[in-house]
Amino acid sequence: MEVTPNEEKLEEELVEKENPKKSFQKKLHKVEEERDKAIADMEHWKNEFYRAYADTKNLRSQLEKDHMQAMKYRAEGFIDELLPVLDSFYAVLKNEPSDPNLKNYLIGFQYIYKNMVSALENEGVKEITPNIGDKFSPETMNAVETKEDEGEENRVLEVQFKGYKLHDRLIRPASVVVSVKQKEEKETKIDA
Repeated sequence: MEVTPNEEKLEEELVEKENPKKSFQKKLHKVEEERDKAIADMEHWKNEFYRAYADTKNLRSQLEKDHMQAMKYRAEGFIDELLPVLDSFYAVLKNEPSDPNLKNYLIGFQYIYKNMVSALENEGVKEITPNIGDKFSPETMNAVETKEDEGEENRVLEVQFKGYKLHDRLIRPASVVVSVKQKEEKETKIDA
């Protein structure tokens, strides 16, 4: 048999009249349970808030870091496309023409080349130009050829193309010819 809400209410009033202290303790216990549940809920949602806040802060700092990286290296693709043009200038400027008319053109090419290099330097590009005789460095150089030489081994003999860095990132290593020790030909003597 089901108890209706009215019957339940009447029963509570009857218990309250018979034993007010017990009734008060029962109500107090119910209120304490609700308070404890509210405190537990508050702690749970406070922890959720702090977790969400920390996640948001971490995400924001990661996005800012990614944005700064993207801005720092934004010109990398463009510079990579420009390298063949710089290589052509470098190859032309390495040779000294004998014709006086060509020398005037060379001066113009040098001016254009210097302006291009200056504009790239303003964007954070640095040329890697090893000197003849420098020690070969695999971090910034690419050995495209080796030649036997009487001097020290692993030295730059010729620079074919300059290398380029954008800030601290290597775009292209310098292409160089590197020395190797000459192979000694052993004479074989035949005792007759």
